[in-house]
Amino acid sequence: MSSFNDQIIQEFRDNGGHVETAGFGDKLILLHTRGARTGEERVAPTMALRDEDSWVVYASKAGAPEHPAWYFNLIENPDITIETPQGLVDVTAHELHGDERDAAWNQVVAVAPGFADYQVKAGERVIPVFRLTPR
Repeated sequence: MSSFNDQIIQEFRDNGGHVETAGFGDKLILLHTRGARTGEERVAPTMALRDEDSWVVYASKAGAPEHPAWYFNLIENPDITIETPQGLVDVTAHELHGDERDAAWNQVVAVAPGFADYQVKAGERVIPVFRLTPR
């Protein structure tokens, strides 16, 4: 994991989920996934929007041409734990497709317009969106 991610994770934990770095504010959660290839536990900070009793996350990787590693971890092992400001929650990840994905994407762009730039930078890669539902 990068030192930037380590810094974000520490700041998240030290400040009850509030992260000033890069202007993240209160829109982050920490994904606790299992490596698709290694089986090792991984922790990845990611922007999430709350949607009633679930969270929606965006595998943007800041517009990189490839998916973040946690995307593959969720596909391989969708039952994960997330760390929220309120504590740990066991969830199941479901990748969204079609109109449901597009609606969730439009919500994040409305809240964080930089995500539109991520999609442009990603080129032909359509940025995946997941709903994390408590189990």
